[in-house]
Amino acid sequence: MYKEAIRPAWAEINLSNFDYNVKQIRAKMGNDREFIGVIKADAYGHGAIQCAEVLRENGVKTFAIATLQEAITLREAGATERIICLGLTPDMYVDILAQYDIIPVVDDSRNARAISDAAAARGKTIDCLIAVDTGMGRIGYLADDLNYAIEDIRRIAVLPNIRILGMFSHMATADAFDKTFSHEQEARYNRFYDAVTQAGIPLPFRTLANSASIMELPTVLFDGCRPGIILYGQYPSHEVDKNQLSLKPVMQVKANIVHLKYVPPGFSCGYGRKFIANRPSAIATVGLGYADGYPRPYSAKARVIVNGQICNVAGNICMDQFMVDVTDVPGVKVGDEVIVMGTDGVNTISADDIADATGTINYEITCAFGQRLPKVFVK
Repeated sequence: MYKEAIRPAWAEINLSNFDYNVKQIRAKMGNDREFIGVIKADAYGHGAIQCAEVLRENGVKTFAIATLQEAITLREAGATERIICLGLTPDMYVDILAQYDIIPVVDDSRNARAISDAAAARGKTIDCLIAVDTGMGRIGYLADDLNYAIEDIRRIAVLPNIRILGMFSHMATADAFDKTFSHEQEARYNRFYDAVTQAGIPLPFRTLANSASIMELPTVLFDGCRPGIILYGQYPSHEVDKNQLSLKPVMQVKANIVHLKYVPPGFSCGYGRKFIANRPSAIATVGLGYADGYPRPYSAKARVIVNGQICNVAGNICMDQFMVDVTDVPGVKVGDEVIVMGTDGVNTISADDIADATGTINYEITCAFGQRLPKVFVK
């Protein structure tokens, strides 16, 4: 239990494990490429400011985020590194790019003109990345619509206060066992690059590789790589070869028992009475719930670790609390630690375990746990 958490539930963030992952990723991608640390969504729930500091200590000079507010938070915390905003910035907000020196991605010359004008108003020139849709289907010039793209990028290239830094796209299936579509995306990316540069428009910096690409697609690493989920010790999917990269999970979720009762057979717990004791039972209450990122659909399969024992959650997970059947835990008492996600060195409940049981991915699990739970940083 941590006083500074101001509640008996917390996300424990191991910055030594984060540092280990950074070093493993750097060795995998090589020292000759730009390491773009993706710390969007508050570093996937792990704390962007603290993770940025570890990246900084490892010589990382570029961060990537998804929203302007995320960039502002980093700047206000003292970050001086390059910050790339991976989402498009509507014209209404382009002044924020100039104010906080944020690198946007662009796929429209009209938007680029608005950015250039905002930069000019502050006496600045803003670097940008040309976004290309090679198969993700989200943002960017369509990779096969070369005539239109070249014509529009020419308009961007002559704007006075915006400078084309390079070219950006995103892989859709790099984390799949079958890399066929990934190689198709790579081919589209290369054709687009060749066509634009042959048209006389320089694209000095190329970035395409995400976490799975760093692990398994060496031909798409180019000038800069964007490790995301692997920074946090989670693998991109069950289909990647984990032997390609050694990682250590960075987040554990823990809590303390706040209430303990002994109940007779027939006693029920939670909304809908999904747990009914079939024997004299010890039921512990834990002050953490689905508002903290613990998925309610996990209830029927949910397990936690208490004093070295795997225990079942008793009934539906509530918004702010859940109950646990601790009948088989010797000497259990109020205040005992409950591992919701993590390991005691023998037993483990991983983000993948929770994700698999609820039909989602480990990314969503860590992001959700990182929203309301206080973070305690350890080394």
